[in-house]
Amino acid sequence: MNRLSILKTVLVTVASLLTPQFGGYLLANSDESAAKPNIIFILADDQGWNGTSVQMHPDIPNSKSDFYRTPNIEKMAASGIRFSHAYAPGPMCSPSRASFQTGKSPAQLRMTNVGGGRRGRGASPSQRVIVPPHSSKLPAKEITIGETLQSAGYATAWFGKWHLGADGPGAHGYDEHDGATGNNEGDTDDPDNPKDIFGITDRGIKFMEKNVKAEKPFYLQLWHYAVHGSVQGKDETKKAYEARRSGTVHDSTEFAAMTENLDTGVGMILDKVKELGISDNTYIIYMSDHGAGRKMSSNAPLKLGKGSLWEGGLRVPLIIVGPGVKSNAFCASPTVGWDMFPTFCDLAGVDGPLPDGLEGVSLRPVFETGKGELGRSGNQIAFHFPHYGNEPPMSTITVDGFKLVKLYDSNETNLYDLNKDIGESKDISKQEPEKTAKLDRQLTEYLKSIDAGIPTANPDFDPNASPEESGGRAGRRGGGGRRGGGRQAQQEQRKKEVTELEAAFKNEDMEKCGQLIVAMKKAIEDAPARGRGRAGGQGNSPGGRRLQAIEALEKAHEADDKEKLGELIEQMTRRFKS
Repeated sequence: MNRLSILKTVLVTVASLLTPQFGGYLLANSDESAAKPNIIFILADDQGWNGTSVQMHPDIPNSKSDFYRTPNIEKMAASGIRFSHAYAPGPMCSPSRASFQTGKSPAQLRMTNVGGGRRGRGASPSQRVIVPPHSSKLPAKEITIGETLQSAGYATAWFGKWHLGADGPGAHGYDEHDGATGNNEGDTDDPDNPKDIFGITDRGIKFMEKNVKAEKPFYLQLWHYAVHGSVQGKDETKKAYEARRSGTVHDSTEFAAMTENLDTGVGMILDKVKELGISDNTYIIYMSDHGAGRKMSSNAPLKLGKGSLWEGGLRVPLIIVGPGVKSNAFCASPTVGWDMFPTFCDLAGVDGPLPDGLEGVSLRPVFETGKGELGRSGNQIAFHFPHYGNEPPMSTITVDGFKLVKLYDSNETNLYDLNKDIGESKDISKQEPEKTAKLDRQLTEYLKSIDAGIPTANPDFDPNASPEESGGRAGRRGGGGRRGGGRQAQQEQRKKEVTELEAAFKNEDMEKCGQLIVAMKKAIEDAPARGRGRAGGQGNSPGGRRLQAIEALEKAHEADDKEKLGELIEQMTRRFKS
């Protein structure tokens, strides 16, 4: 070992001794392995910024849950840095996962939504714009963090959810993995292993043990299915929450149990790191792939949630612990999921140029103090979700705390000051026209620089078309129009909706399914009063029962539970055919 390597090892060891890792368990590792630290990346699925019992912002008390308990993640926070302005790469599963792997934004990858490849055409007359095509399969040409670290001498493993196409982790740089898994593989029949939390953890522990014994540095990804729906938790954990007083923001005992069970899995990893004596040479990163679905868990005080570019869809917990990382620190520097690639390369000492098109920056400069610049001009971060779904197509850009929101369907441009209005409740674009125009230009330039797919005007747009007539979502300005007259016309319209929904599901077009479900629900809710109640009423009225059925469809779609969605569509189809 040369003098530089010896000096580096000594400095890393001294820094780790000055920082209490995981409750003070510190055992020295060999000098050789200290030159290449181990990296463990734990990813939660659909966990909001306030989805743990860790306060993610020092000045915002409700940036943590008022019901869920995550004591092991609390231990991580006490030993490391919390990033109060951390963002997922996108508001849906596959885009974020692809971005984590490549260090590129979903917009650059043209992987901006879930559900496979899509053609750009097919907008309904009620939609002002045609959305661009996208893919949800990770291209073989992209260089992943797994391939990069594998080439640098690391053992690599990916356990848990893949959700990036049929090739699977083995084709993208992972020595050990669970295969090309999706959401369905997360549901188990084992009451002691909800969402395969403990199966994933056990496989990770065996991988760690093997490589520590072999004195080989490792990169381990534990990408959990929890806390994505369907909700599963251990019975004893549920009973414990049933005995507790529920919170104002969070009150689901089932979701709380699943969250705490995930935390227990995190604790098992922390304990194993201590036991193996590698705390002084191991970085552990905890993050979520995007915000929570609003029907699963509220993201308040943030606006909306999964499937949107509002803060509730993007801002997530991020905690990092490891040698030289300041304990119990907050970092206010904005960071985003595509920063993980260059950060891990920096920690691993990867030599040579990184892949072309890399958008992220290393977070390592803030590890020692929690403060400093990351080399991101103006702290600029932009997001692009050009699809109809929970919200109309939109793009955003945030610079120094000011967030511009561009809505393509209504051609609106709004501005928010997140430093004063984290809930994005007050549009200040009229009060700040120059700043609005400047950020709009910056957003346009950025999207052009990465060749992002941009929505285009729909030549078939009809301002009088209603969503139920066209089978799509009206957006914010395209509503209205006639509804069919008479019971027979109404039945024919509903049969058409179900047929279109069934076809979209068979084609695995989840985006179209979402549009149709939203349109069906809106038609019920907007129906005029008849007799003693609304057609879209509550309880056992026909409208009430139909609304409940559509809300069940909506919940399954929002949870990306394709099996349940298929069952509900089949039930609805049978009713119309009977």
